[in-house]
Amino acid sequence: MNITLKNIDSVNAILTVAVEKEDYQPQVQKALSDIRKNTVLDGFRKGNAPKSRIQTIYGKSVLVDEINKLVFDKLFDYIKEANLNILGEPLPCKTEQKPLDFNNQENYEFSFDLALTPEMNVHLTKEDKLPYYNIIVEKGLIKELINKFKRDHGIYEKVDSVEENDIVRGNLVELEESGVEKENGIKNENAILIPSLMKDETEKAKFIATKKGDTIVFCPYKAYDGYKIELSSFLKIKKEDVINHQSDFSLVIEEIIRHKDAEPNQELFDKIYEQGTVTSEEDFKNKIKEDVTLHFTNESDYKFFLDVKQRLEEKAKDIQFPDAFLKRWLLETNTEKTKEMVEENYPEVLNTLKFQLIKNKIIKENGIQIENEEIWQRALITVKAMLRKYGMINISEEFIEDCANNILKKEETVNNLVDKILLEKIIGVLKAQVTLEQKDITFEEFQKITKEQEQEQEQEQIQIQEQIQDEQRF
Repeated sequence: MNITLKNIDSVNAILTVAVEKEDYQPQVQKALSDIRKNTVLDGFRKGNAPKSRIQTIYGKSVLVDEINKLVFDKLFDYIKEANLNILGEPLPCKTEQKPLDFNNQENYEFSFDLALTPEMNVHLTKEDKLPYYNIIVEKGLIKELINKFKRDHGIYEKVDSVEENDIVRGNLVELEESGVEKENGIKNENAILIPSLMKDETEKAKFIATKKGDTIVFCPYKAYDGYKIELSSFLKIKKEDVINHQSDFSLVIEEIIRHKDAEPNQELFDKIYEQGTVTSEEDFKNKIKEDVTLHFTNESDYKFFLDVKQRLEEKAKDIQFPDAFLKRWLLETNTEKTKEMVEENYPEVLNTLKFQLIKNKIIKENGIQIENEEIWQRALITVKAMLRKYGMINISEEFIEDCANNILKKEETVNNLVDKILLEKIIGVLKAQVTLEQKDITFEEFQKITKEQEQEQEQEQIQIQEQIQDEQRF
């Protein structure tokens, strides 16, 4: 067997595998022998059919199968041994593949197109200056988050008179224009409303300062400005029926419920953070600030990553790729895609591929590795965050570890954890390679910048698509 590689250019090659009879004959004979042992033909016991009959019936299909297996085994062995970095998978060569006649030939040649990974000579230096946004943790945000915690962990209590944000429950009855109860009208013994949600100020005012047992006559249709969703829910009717109920209703108040914020005390602190870690209001503020700072740092790091990714893609824009091969490979390995779809998506696919290769280079050059212990610790952090989200704070370590073991049984979860750890390590490496231009910024300003960047990228994608469409027209 002879294997030859011919480079067409820096990113395209043709690999030819020449197979002679002595290369495949032993495997063919063994396969036919195995078939004979397990085949029953008319007039012959199992395993006693004549070899000639077996050859006639199965010979060609076995020959094709065994040659194909041999060729592909040797093909990938060669790629591995020659340390060829290829993109996609080898495809049958359209220009140099000779005709194959399995009925008359004994020696065969198989030619394959290969896409070679280009040299990604892309580097960052201290001459690369990139912004790094330090998001300011404003006092107003801390106060807002404290108030949110107090609301979220507050209680509901029954009160005597109605305020704007109270929940009012009562017996609702539809009225005639004369003010008497409407025959076959709407009745709801457990109607619930919140005055602050009403759109009409006059109707809203009818409820303020009223007490349990009071009867309020009001017009729901006017109160909610005819909004079908709110009215259908409140009146317990279909949205299309709302228009038919624009009259007044009476509501006898049976219960008034008011939300009361939690007090900023030890009970609240222990509901939000692990018991004993926060023991005063000052600790509470500092812990919240610490959490927000960590969150903002992650936001800043990811924004930096997007900026440095764009810089690296710019540096790699002139690197040659085997475009024709890649488009063909995408088309042949995605049967549901048309040629037009491949052409349309190719710029995005190419950018993704370029950056993946750059990322692989960064990982290799900097010896970035992830240990099992890192994955385990990240799983524990993930579980604690999930539990905290549902208000489960002071949970035993044994329970947390059991949950971590369970999520690590899912391959998708493990891959997600690995990707996050890897991204953090890559960001750390890249931050050390460039010059960071530190900029203090409010979160509102930061959001504006990221939104503008997203809009610019969307516009670039639109322009690329339009350019592709224009090229296809001509």
